[in-house]
Amino acid sequence: MTDAPILVTGALGNVGGATVTALLHRGERVRAADLDTDALAQRFPDAEAVRLDFLDPTTFEPALAGCRALFLLRPPPISRVKPTLNRLIDVAAQRGLVEHVVFSSVEGADTNTIVPHHRVETHLRASALPWTILRPGFFAQNLTDAYRLDIRDDHRLYVPAAHGRVAFIDVADLGKVAATVFTDPTPHTGQGYTLTGPEALTFDQVADLLTQALDTPIHYQPATTAGYLRHLHQRGLPLAMIAVQTILHVGLRRGDAETVAPTTQQLLGRPATPLADFIATHTDRWR
Repeated sequence: MTDAPILVTGALGNVGGATVTALLHRGERVRAADLDTDALAQRFPDAEAVRLDFLDPTTFEPALAGCRALFLLRPPPISRVKPTLNRLIDVAAQRGLVEHVVFSSVEGADTNTIVPHHRVETHLRASALPWTILRPGFFAQNLTDAYRLDIRDDHRLYVPAAHGRVAFIDVADLGKVAATVFTDPTPHTGQGYTLTGPEALTFDQVADLLTQALDTPIHYQPATTAGYLRHLHQRGLPLAMIAVQTILHVGLRRGDAETVAPTTQQLLGRPATPLADFIATHTDRWR
């Protein structure tokens, strides 16, 4: 470990926050970046706090100054990646100080040209920076965030996934994988890792797990594509975010997230966290 910090973007979110926590646990020096430096300082008192706004390129160089590595992720509202994430990659390459970039993408983004992550992956691979790409499947935290109000208020899961199976991954595991890569990046340079949970479940099975944990009947209601679009619009999501979220969920019908990859266990040296354990730990989020 050197004294130079690792810059973690999106540190107030689930993935960025888990990465900051995992790096601090390993004794790494971390610069946590997001829009609210006061919130960053309160949440991560052992990390440096810096403001980074993907819509304001003037914040890029100050955030990167003196950093030896970069953890990059795409905030859900960001759909135009050329002037935002890709420009940050360019600034990092031009400064010549960043020794490694870990990009948190999504499963299948290497071949799925529709999702914005694909354009970031392509740009990063073409840059002069050493890189590792993490491609997690669906997050277990979708249950506590994206699906939370449906579960809590309507006692249902409502997504256009039909009978597709999903190998949900806990972002805490993703953060620990990222920390593992940063600790010794050489064997991971130029690698793209698909990361999943230990088992693929239908949303009917997920509803059963929620029912058992909450002692309240939760049912799965498969949504149509049009119905889901209306549902997200009524929730007040931005149009770009609605489009990406719908595309990813419709892909579940084709089995886009049903493969259980051994990579998470191999990189962590232990099994990935089962969804039942995650639900049992977070029941307060739906009460």
